[in-house]
Amino acid sequence: MIKLFLIFLLPLSLYASKILSYNIYDRTDRVDVMITFDTPYEGVIKQNTSDSSILIKLEDASIESTKIKKLSSKYIKSITITPMSGYTQIAAIVPPSINLQASKTSDSYGLRLRFTTAEPAEKSISQPQETEAPLLASLPTKKSDNISQSYYLVITILIIGIVILFYIKKRVSTPQNSKKTSSWLFAQSNNKEQAKPIQPALSDDVSIRFQKSLNEQNSVVMLDFGEQSYLVLMGKNNILLDKFTHNKPTTQDDFESILQSRHQELESFLNSSSEDSKEYLQSYKEKAASVKYRA
Repeated sequence: MIKLFLIFLLPLSLYASKILSYNIYDRTDRVDVMITFDTPYEGVIKQNTSDSSILIKLEDASIESTKIKKLSSKYIKSITITPMSGYTQIAAIVPPSINLQASKTSDSYGLRLRFTTAEPAEKSISQPQETEAPLLASLPTKKSDNISQSYYLVITILIIGIVILFYIKKRVSTPQNSKKTSSWLFAQSNNKEQAKPIQPALSDDVSIRFQKSLNEQNSVVMLDFGEQSYLVLMGKNNILLDKFTHNKPTTQDDFESILQSRHQELESFLNSSSEDSKEYLQSYKEKAASVKYRA
């Protein structure tokens, strides 16, 4: 449990901000690249500009893998985000006379890179230049950021889910002392080994195909005799429930499906009187004898 909490708190203890996502918005007068971080980004942003490309260096920022995006915009042709040692590099292939404006949100969880046409005033760039974070403008955002709220909400839900899972695991592992006749159908398969009723001796021509314990005294058995299979309720009294010739169950799932479809019928047999059980036993003996005679 302690290890799980440490895993949840690990992103908060990392110094470098991790890039969670980036979105590109192609407008008629600009292209905006919106980048979101898992923690407030306080690193230095550096920019190198040439006639055909703009390189942005985000120090103390990381990303899982290289991201490449090609566009058919007049402001930007392609953008590549590459993880480097200690920083993340963003390379944008742009036409000539494209200007870059970088702006962070007020809480530093987001960064906007805006590509527009360069202004013909004194700000025209003739040589590669470098800008740092203090030159960035701030984007107005709400004080309570939705990303931060969602992050802590997810952590809270995960912690609650883990507590619930431990509680369910404890309840399932606790032995159930209640003995309800309606629970035999969904009992675990190892119940057959825990309580087996005393079975009558079977001849060499009779074999058991499937078997399932209902309670401490009764079980349902699928017997193979000759070319037919018989579904028998065995316990204090043996009751023939059904016989199969061509549609015999071949797997354990088929056998479980037959028991589930006869759930109510088996419940009535378990709760029936001893006289009814004798009648079913007599019917089973007659049918078994007739089958053996025909064989």
